Amino acid sequence: MAKTFQDLMAETRRAIREVSLEDLKQRLEAGPPGFTLIDVREGEEFRAGHLPGAVHIARAHLESKIEAAVPDKGHPLVLYCAGGTRSAFAARTLQELGYTRVESANPGFVQWKDRRYPVVVPRVLTPEQRDRYSRHLLLPEVGDKGQAALLDGRVLLLGAGGLGSPAALYLAAAGVGTLGLVDPDTVDASNLQRQVLHNTSRVGTLKVDSAEETLRALNPDVKVVKYPERLTSENIDRIFEGWDVVVDGCDNFPTRYLVNDASVMKNLPVVHGSIFRFEGQVTTFVPREGPCYRCLYPQPPPAHLAPSCQEAGVLGVLPGLIGVLQATEALKLLLKKGVALVGRLLTYDSLGMKFRELKLRRDPGCPMCGEAPTITGYIDYEGFCALPGGHG
Repeated sequence: MAKTFQDLMAETRRAIREVSLEDLKQRLEAGPPGFTLIDVREGEEFRAGHLPGAVHIARAHLESKIEAAVPDKGHPLVLYCAGGTRSAFAARTLQELGYTRVESANPGFVQWKDRRYPVVVPRVLTPEQRDRYSRHLLLPEVGDKGQAALLDGRVLLLGAGGLGSPAALYLAAAGVGTLGLVDPDTVDASNLQRQVLHNTSRVGTLKVDSAEETLRALNPDVKVVKYPERLTSENIDRIFEGWDVVVDGCDNFPTRYLVNDASVMKNLPVVHGSIFRFEGQVTTFVPREGPCYRCLYPQPPPAHLAPSCQEAGVLGVLPGLIGVLQATEALKLLLKKGVALVGRLLTYDSLGMKFRELKLRRDPGCPMCGEAPTITGYIDYEGFCALPGGHG
């Protein structure tokens, strides 16, 4: 005898575990949940409002996406939908896929909302944004929530030159909503070999103006905040205010030490990059989670051992790679996904086409981030870097 829908539903409910809305609310209010909450409704439903902390995987895509979102089949899962039906069938499907700790909320979101339990109404992407960022939206690690975080994100780029150019282009393309650019220089013909934000027609114009024109043409969602000034102890507090991440493309040691000290004082993550001839390096400094720049370089090297790119030259494509790595780190920090280069220095040799990773350790005696810091304010960075051994 063929089964009716009611028969199938009853059989499914007997085969799965269900959780009441009251119990689910208490679990969420108790603190960080030890389970993953999955919303199996359609995208339009999720974007209209969802439970706090929910991950969206539509029922139609559950089988194909669940293992990427939750690879551990012993991890606790709670599924919900509008009324409890789709989540019940989804829970049974996950059990058949080998997930051993699955529950379905009964009833679902409609009654949750009617009871005035907490609801998150996410940023609603426009149809144009959904089209532009469609490849991001397909990634469970990004999705609507992550793209909204990027659109709300604020990244400050120090320099609109070799490293700042590729970093800014890819951050803008990814939809980072606000980009700050700090650079006092004008575009020179010698920049065009590597600084891809600029072009021949803009030689002589401010780099921040040239960069803004390029970035706005690439993505009108992006707001560009321009600082056509050199970063100093006098203006760094004003310029560093209100940013989520700093991408450091500075080309001189006094500014690097200044940036480090300000970032530690302000608890601001910095993605550091540098290039020299055919080699580059990238690391990420997150205050109180890993070492700072002074742990890596307690003293600046003598000037004759660290000539600038203007003096020593640089392969034109090298900053493209290093800048894109910096942009990748910044996106991961904004999305809170992946493992950042905290406590790790990634080096690249373009001639040998080799990457190396070096472990970095926080120095307990560091004068900036150590156990007993001796630097509590800004110092004379030009003098510090000019003196033998860097003592100032």
